[in-house]
Amino acid sequence: MAVIPVKGLDAAKSRLRGAVPEDRHPDLVLAMVRDTAAAVLGAGSVAGLIVVTGDPVVAAVVRELGGEVAPDPGAGLNAALRFGADEVAGRAAHRVVLTGDLPALRPGQLDAALGAARSRSFVPDAAGTGTVLLAVPPGELLDPRFGPGSAAAHRASGATALPGDWPGFRQDVDTAADLAAVLDLGAGEWTRALLGDLGLSQACTPAACSG
Repeated sequence: MAVIPVKGLDAAKSRLRGAVPEDRHPDLVLAMVRDTAAAVLGAGSVAGLIVVTGDPVVAAVVRELGGEVAPDPGAGLNAALRFGADEVAGRAAHRVVLTGDLPALRPGQLDAALGAARSRSFVPDAAGTGTVLLAVPPGELLDPRFGPGSAAAHRASGATALPGDWPGFRQDVDTAADLAAVLDLGAGEWTRALLGDLGLSQACTPAACSG
C-alpha cells in the first residue's frame, strides 16, 4: 500500500512560488499530485494508494483517480506519514510512502524500486540529501525522518538506500529550477498540460530562467 501526504494547496510548496503566476500556484501543486498519484496507481507492485490530506479539492481528485483519502492528523509531515502507513494501511501490509511532487515518476520505476526493497529502504532525491520514498515490510513501524537532511537521517535510522538509476523518480520539485529539470526529464500529463496552457516551455520556467 502506498501513502502520499498532501498539504492544503494554498500552503503547499512555498519554495516553488514564482515558478508560475501566483494565482496558478495551487493548480501547479495539484497537477504534480495528479501525476504522482497516477504513476503510483499504475504500478503493478502497488495494491492501492492512500492520500493523507485535509484539502477537499485534493481529496476529490484522488478519489477520481481511484485512490483512498485519510484525514490529515495535523501534526506535520512525519505524523501524517505515520498515520497513513501504520494506522490506516496497517502494519500487516507492505507500505511505501512517497512525496507528492514527483511529476516525472513512471510506474516502472516504482516497480523496480519496490522490487529491490528487501528491508526498510529509501530512495534519495536527485541532490542526494532528501528522500522521495521510504518503504517498510510488514510488522515494522514506518519511522519516517522526512525533512532537511532526511537521506542521512533515514540511513542513520537503519534504512537501506536503494541504488537504482531513476532520474524521473528522484527529481522532486521544491524550486523553479527543479521544475525546469523535471520538464527536461519528461513531466506527466497534468503538469505538462498546465505549463503548456501558461505558455511555458519544456526547458524553462520564468523563475528558473530569470537572471
